[in-house]
Formats: sequence, C-alpha cells, structure tokens
Amino acid sequence: MSFSQTLILGAISGLTILLGMPLARLRAVSKGHQSFLNALAIGVLFFLFVDVMEHTFEPVEHALEEGSSVFALFLFVLILGFSVGLMSLVYYGRNAMRKEREISPEQLALLIAVGIGLHNFSEGLAIGNSAVQGELKLALLLIVGFGLHNITEAFGIAAPLAGRKVSWKFLFLAGLIGGGPNLIGTLIGYRYNSEILSVLFLALAAGAIVYVIGELLAIGRRFEAHAWNGWGITIGFFLGLTTDLVLVAVGA
Repeated sequence: MSFSQTLILGAISGLTILLGMPLARLRAVSKGHQSFLNALAIGVLFFLFVDVMEHTFEPVEHALEEGSSVFALFLFVLILGFSVGLMSLVYYGRNAMRKEREISPEQLALLIAVGIGLHNFSEGLAIGNSAVQGELKLALLLIVGFGLHNITEAFGIAAPLAGRKVSWKFLFLAGLIGGGPNLIGTLIGYRYNSEILSVLFLALAAGAIVYVIGELLAIGRRFEAHAWNGWGITIGFFLGLTTDLVLVAVGA
C-alpha cells in the first residue's frame, strides 16, 4: 500500500467518529434521558480506559518477562504519560473553575475529545506500521475495525452536549480533535516504528480518560436518576466491548 493510500484510509478510519457526533443534536428533555446519555459516555470511556491500559501495559510486561534493559524506560514512560495526561487536565479544570463555577458541557466535550484523540493517535501508529511492513490485509482490517470503534467513541464526546444548542461547526471541531490524530499517527507509524511512542500516547490517553470519567460521574449524580445512570453505564460499557470484539474478530 502506498504512502498516500495509507494516509487517506487512515484519515477515513479516524474521521468516522463524525458519524456519531449528531447524537449531540438530540433534544433530551427529561433528567432521566440526560442521565442515561451521560452514563452512556461513562460506560464507553470506562471500557476505553480498560482497553487502553491493557495495551499500554503489554510492552512493559513483555520487557519484564524478557529481562530487557528497556523495562525501566517503558515503566517510566507509562508513569510519566499517565501523570501528565491526568494532572494537566486537573490543573486545566481548576483554572476553568476559577473563572466559572464549573466546567461547561462544551469544555467537557472537548476534554473527552482530547482523551479519545490521544488514543486514536496510537491506533494510527498501528495502521501505519502494518501498511509499511506490507501487511495489506491487516492494515485494511485495522482501518475498518478502528473506524467502527470510533463511531462508538463519538457517543462519549456527544453525550454531555445532548439537550443543548450546539453548532455543527463545534461538533465538527470536536470530532476533528477526537479522530484527526488517527491520521497523524498513521503518518508517523508509516515512517517510524516505536513502542515507546505508543506507550507514551496510550498512557496520556489513560490519564485524560480518568479525569473525564470523574467529571461525568459528578454530573451524573446531580440528575438523581440512579436507574437510568446504571443502565447507561452498563450499555455504554458493553457497546465499547462489542466494537472491540469486532477488532478481535478481524485479527486486529
């Protein structure tokens, strides 16, 4: 697969996230519906955190089992990435709350998009690496699988915005932040293969996702709709799991 073809397909894989963004235009009128959508985002992001940490820890475990000298470096990068991903948003949120009483739904949607974007960057690395190594079938399967996965991830970005008047321009920007890094990762992955870089961005994503989940949980408690909340988290988690199983089925 040529470099230009790989970039085009990598971009398509990432920008499928835009297909799920119209959910934000849904007018959820009741607290129950708003609670459900908020919890749906929590469930998707909770699964994404588990999935990200699994992939982040794989090279660290492998280095330890092999007695490799790079084990300490992998572990340091993991801790550093997670800390920066989490604490940078903690400080951002603290500064935002000094100006306003709380983070706005728009700000929260953009923070979720940043966390997903960091994750999608690592997915792009996998696509680029597969294409440059001549594994055409695997590269195409990754593109299809990650594309489906990104549609689900869009629900996490869109959920905090449901019931609000939000422009298509803003939704496009949020989708671009979440899905665009897939293209950048594909470009770098085609030119440069680095497990360290993958661990770093996955760890950054994990830290960012933890912060966002905490914010969404705080919002969910205000709705006082516990049944809607529980079902939303359950469905969101298994929705993420289902799309991940698609990746496993295609050999990703």
